[in-house]
Amino acid sequence: MEEWTRERIENAQAEEISYLYLFTPLCGTCQVAGKMLSVITALTPDMHIGKADLNYMPDIAEKWGVESVPCLLIFKKGNLEEKLYAFHSVPYLLDKIKSYG
Repeated sequence: MEEWTRERIENAQAEEISYLYLFTPLCGTCQVAGKMLSVITALTPDMHIGKADLNYMPDIAEKWGVESVPCLLIFKKGNLEEKLYAFHSVPYLLDKIKSYG
């Protein structure tokens, strides 16, 4: 999972489906969620999930109404479709992500 710049985040909006994982480095739950998403990216190498540290992009949290971290934003054709805060398990996340395409 690669860390996305502000420019890359904006470009992802033009894609059919895009996923953006928002975290803060000192959040323990974020560390676990990040590892779960790393497993998913290893299982599905054609799927690109970006990540961004909200400490450096607080305007993103405001723009999309992010209430807490970890948060996975799911976009479809530039529209925010879903915000996931509860990551549960790798199979749960994989099913949720695959349901979007």
